[in-house]
Amino acid sequence: MARIHSFESFGTVDGPGIRFVVFLQGCPMRCKYCHNPDTWDVVAGRELTAEEVCAEALKYRSYFTGGGGVTVSGGEPLLQIDFLIELFALLKARGVHTCLDTSGICFRKDDYRYLRLAELCDLVLLDLKHSGEAEHVSLTGRSGEAPRAFATFLSERGTPVWIRHVLVPGVTDGEDQLTELRKFLDTLSTVEKVEVLPYHSLGVEKYRAMGISYPLEGVLPPEREIIERAKRILRAGKYA
Repeated sequence: MARIHSFESFGTVDGPGIRFVVFLQGCPMRCKYCHNPDTWDVVAGRELTAEEVCAEALKYRSYFTGGGGVTVSGGEPLLQIDFLIELFALLKARGVHTCLDTSGICFRKDDYRYLRLAELCDLVLLDLKHSGEAEHVSLTGRSGEAPRAFATFLSERGTPVWIRHVLVPGVTDGEDQLTELRKFLDTLSTVEKVEVLPYHSLGVEKYRAMGISYPLEGVLPPEREIIERAKRILRAGKYA
């Protein structure tokens, strides 16, 4: 069983092709720019089995023929790793492309389950928040050690990865920060793409509805030249 937040039947931004996206409930991080605070609660949502979710996804299989598949996102899906493994095994047995969208925050190298998960993932979308440790803690409430270790683990296992980085003015857009992140990416061997995601405040109304103070009140989306500079730094060379 897993706690499910919601489904998206025609996703186009969560991996290659058209995706059926499963949003799992629960997240241990509190990213200041999070636009889905309604996914934080680990006991909210509805409970479904892997078989039930697989059956729901397969209703849309005709859309996957152009290179699409199923993406599991969150929240933080690694909180429910046993469900992930069971669901991905069911999908792989049916020839469906599997993709995991994660921050990697729950990764533990001594947890054998990650070996099986890596075998079942055709692609991982890995959101790296900040290259600085103190800044990562300030931004998310958690250390950046596990996400970096997960990235290295996936590289060692040969699992394809798309890196995602949210560009927040005054927080994650510094040239030094971006350069350090790029240096880390250069240590990885399976990164296929680097996506720069400009910060937006579309989730503000959710915070207000939930009675939660929005941490980045007043912060505006980055200007185009800042976005292009970040792309030049992070995508230079082999990621272009």
